[in-house]
This record gives sequence, structure tokens and C-alpha cells, in this order.
Amino acid sequence: MRRANIILAACLLGCSFAAAPASDVARLPEGDAAKQANAQAKAAAKAKAAQSKVDPRIKPSEQAPIPFSASNSTAALPRGNAGKRLGDEMECMLEPHLVANIGSPVEGILSQVLVDRGDFVSKGQVVARIRSEVEEATVEWRKAQEEFGKRKVLRNEELFKKELISANDKDELETQTRIAGFELKEKQEILNQRTIRSPLNGVVVERFLAPGERVAQEKIIKLAQIDPLNVEVIAPVEMFGSIKPGMTGEVTLSPLLHGVYKAKVIVVDRVIDAASGTFGVRLELSNPGSRIPAGIKCKLRFSQS
Repeated sequence: MRRANIILAACLLGCSFAAAPASDVARLPEGDAAKQANAQAKAAAKAKAAQSKVDPRIKPSEQAPIPFSASNSTAALPRGNAGKRLGDEMECMLEPHLVANIGSPVEGILSQVLVDRGDFVSKGQVVARIRSEVEEATVEWRKAQEEFGKRKVLRNEELFKKELISANDKDELETQTRIAGFELKEKQEILNQRTIRSPLNGVVVERFLAPGERVAQEKIIKLAQIDPLNVEVIAPVEMFGSIKPGMTGEVTLSPLLHGVYKAKVIVVDRVIDAASGTFGVRLELSNPGSRIPAGIKCKLRFSQS
């Protein structure tokens, strides 16, 4: 009987030892539990840092910058002419001589847009009109006032000769007539502003608005002057000083167009791009009849003479 009690006590003691690990954390002092949780968090942070190869102790602002490369910079200049010398064939680009977004100096509703994309326009040509019924009526009214004043001056001229009106009355009437003429000119200029004209000879690149739309600061059409053309070149810094305004260059456009075209240097940039070691050069290429399109790549060889 006593032996059975001893065995039973040993079994109970063994069961309590087996259950101990499940309740160890609960019986740990509060400070020890916090230390264990903190150690586990640090271990997890170190594992994550090892995977991403980033030190978590370094703040984001202190991280090493991403190395610069042309692939992550849209402003990187082309280096196709690197190492070239004067007389070597260089890459270039044909661009319009001028590009203008045409708007209106006054607000209003478009009544007409007289050109569309691809149309050639000449300087001074009417390209759009804004509704102007009120302004036209005002001009007619001021015109009638001026004409009436002129007739009145002629009639009172005879009266003045006969000394039927004073010199002061005559002067006042003539001054009022002159003022009416200035007011007519002002209203006529306001009316003229509602007629949109092309400021250059060129081609319509894009039309933005249509009749019936309101115009304030919006663009109506976009024009490009392509006679002459600009030949844009990015030259290596080693050529700085060798290229001067007035020099000529031979431009080839194959396979699009055959032949050699003469261009003249008109601009040499005085500021060198330090990142790429290059500077810009612009030549002017005559384009009678606008036969050569803008926006195409070309080849250029500077004349050494």
C-alpha cells in the first residue's frame, strides 16, 4: 500500500514538471518578459535587414544616393558625338525655326477657325475670328458721330466767317470732332483684336479649339515656321573654340532625302554642360517651299575652311 502511494506521488510530480514549460512565461517576472520580447523583435529586424541589404540603424535621409545614369535621367544629353573632331560626321536634329501657340488678346466665343492641321499659312493671314456683333455696332455708332461732327464743322465755318459764332464755339466744335475720331479709332482697334491673324509664315501643327468654344487664355492653334530650319547639334567639349558663328556645315538627310545641304552656324552656347561634357550648336538651313520636314535626324560635317 505504501509502495503504491509512492508511485502515485511520483506520477503526479512528473505530470506537473511536464506542464511547466507551457506556463514558464506566465511565471516570469514582468521585466524578463519584456526583455525576451525585445530580443525577439531585434532578431526579426536583423533578419529582414539581411534580406534587403539595408542597415535599419541608418535613417532614410542618410542612405547612399542612387548612382546617376542616363537611364534614370530624362535630361541626359545624347552622347552620340562623343570623341568626334572637327571635320568628322556628327549626329544632328532638324527642328522648326519658331514654334508659336496662337491665342486671343480678348475673351469671347469663337465664331470661326479657318485653318486646320497641316495647312500652310502666311504672315498676317486670318486664322480665326471671335464673335464681334456688339463691337461692330459700336464702331458704326462712333463712325456716324465723327461724320456728323465733320459736317457740323463745315457748316459752322461759314457762320464763323460771318461772325455769327465766336472763336471759342468754333474751337470747341472742332475739338469735339477730333475726340470723336479718336474714339472711333479706339473702338476699331478693339474690333480688330477679335480677328486672329498668323504672326509668321509656317504650317499648322495642331488645332486646339473649334467654333462655339470659349477662349480666354487658351491656345487656339499651334504654328511652326519651317523655313528656315534649325539644325541642332550637341558637340563634345573638345570642339569648343573650334566652332564659331558664321561657319558652314554640310547636312545630309539620307535615306529620307538625298543630297547635301549647306547650313550656317548662328548660335554657339557659351555654357558647357558639366555632367555630359558637351555644348550646343545651332545652324540655320534654308528650306524654300518647306520641302524638308522638321523633326528628323540628320548627319552634319563642319567645313574646316
